[in-house]
Amino acid sequence: MRMGSAGSSGREERLPSGAEEQLSGGDQTLELTGRHLKRLPGPVCALGSLQKLYISGTGLRELPEEIEGLRELRILALDFNKLEEVPEALCRLPRLTRLYLGSNRLFGLPAEFAQLQTLRCLWIENNYLYHFPRALLQMPALQSLQMGDNRLRVLPGSLPRMTGLRGLWLYGNRFEEFPQPLLRMSQLHILDLDRNKIIDFPDLAHLKGLRLFSYDHNPVKAPPSVADTVTLVGDGAQELMDAREERLQSLREQDEQDEQEENGSEAMQGTLRNDSSLLEDAEGSFSALECSPEET
Repeated sequence: MRMGSAGSSGREERLPSGAEEQLSGGDQTLELTGRHLKRLPGPVCALGSLQKLYISGTGLRELPEEIEGLRELRILALDFNKLEEVPEALCRLPRLTRLYLGSNRLFGLPAEFAQLQTLRCLWIENNYLYHFPRALLQMPALQSLQMGDNRLRVLPGSLPRMTGLRGLWLYGNRFEEFPQPLLRMSQLHILDLDRNKIIDFPDLAHLKGLRLFSYDHNPVKAPPSVADTVTLVGDGAQELMDAREERLQSLREQDEQDEQEENGSEAMQGTLRNDSSLLEDAEGSFSALECSPEET
């Protein structure tokens, strides 16, 4: 494992203190969160077998091109830094599945970001996104997308292309109307539109995959209409769900009663059939006695 490299000043760069000890256990995880780093040390980018790298809250403003050397990296945490752009080199990490970019200074994502086809979870909350990044529309395998506390007003009509998406967090944006493309995303399990400016919600009962919908802190007058399997979070949600549970409980009790009556009816019919058979047997025996020859 390469532990040092020559820096721009000619001095040999080394891994941050404690890094070698972390790596000595063979876990292939490096935790540098909270360190004050002006830039990511070159030797870190030379750790070709590293799988998890946490460099949150370090004050980083940029990433070196050498980061593409982390060919085995699965998890990369870069949140709470001062990044203003995502370098193309990061988009060439072939095994990355989780990327945390929240609380930076990002205005968008490069087109090359779509190369991260193994990515399953992206957190990019609390940035300066005024437009939905087009690169994400070419990532149908993405499952979890956290975009809360940005500047979004609309969503692209082609959003349903993201067929793998199961969780979408859009709280704290600038939506004044319910984004219509979401009506065609029946595969979503979690949808969070908390803290927007939406005054009315369409009927969402057809979104059969939905399990949790948060609409709190929007100026709506009534909870949205959803399927009975959906948990709601927002003003009036608890009352609606309580009433729904009472209705469902009443239906369950009625079904049980109907089933009991049906079982009772079937039992009665069975008893009548048995009685009829006994009667027929008795009548047969009586007939046999009538037809028997008299004893001499």
